[in-house]
Amino acid sequence: MYFVCLQASSLIKPETIDRWILFKWYSCYPIHYLAQATMPDLKQEKYKNWYPFTFLISMIWISFYSYIMVWMITLIGTTLGIPDTVMGLTFVAAGVSVPDALSSLAVVREGYSDMAVSNAVGSNVFDILICLGLPWFLQTAIIKPGSHVNVYSKGLIYSTVSLLSTVVFLVVATHLNGWKLDKKYGIVLMLWYIFFICFASLYELNVFGEMNPPECHSDY
Repeated sequence: MYFVCLQASSLIKPETIDRWILFKWYSCYPIHYLAQATMPDLKQEKYKNWYPFTFLISMIWISFYSYIMVWMITLIGTTLGIPDTVMGLTFVAAGVSVPDALSSLAVVREGYSDMAVSNAVGSNVFDILICLGLPWFLQTAIIKPGSHVNVYSKGLIYSTVSLLSTVVFLVVATHLNGWKLDKKYGIVLMLWYIFFICFASLYELNVFGEMNPPECHSDY
């Protein structure tokens, strides 16, 4: 006898009285509905070769949600008087890195620790070279040819040096731990992240000097 395991659709309301589960379902329902309405199910035989189209639509949705996220975070930061660089170091960075963390968690559970490390390093290389290079290229070569983009944060020098030191720390810590990923290693990396975020944010908040120019007054 063969048993077929069918994954429950995310559009079906869960049969539970747990308010937190119901709240999450109602909150995510519009996203799930739009995704299933615009992207074919590749598990079906007739759509198995539609993966380029599905990938393209996925990129469009990711771009749309990323724009909304950055807009909301910028609005919150402006309202609370928090510089854009601090919001970028914390909320934006965490928001865009959650998928990487989940994918690394998934492959680690399967025993592919090398893939998790490669994913973390590769995603950061992509973020720096493509996610910075492509927007600047489009802005200065296509949207406003001959223009340039100004960077107003002197604290970015500290952030860049900290990033390089983080890479060195990663290699050294991995070597000292015998090239093994364990509980102690994970705790050390998380503590290093907290240390980096705290000091980088303090730099951007002008605690150690005038790194960011004062923001222009706005009535909005």
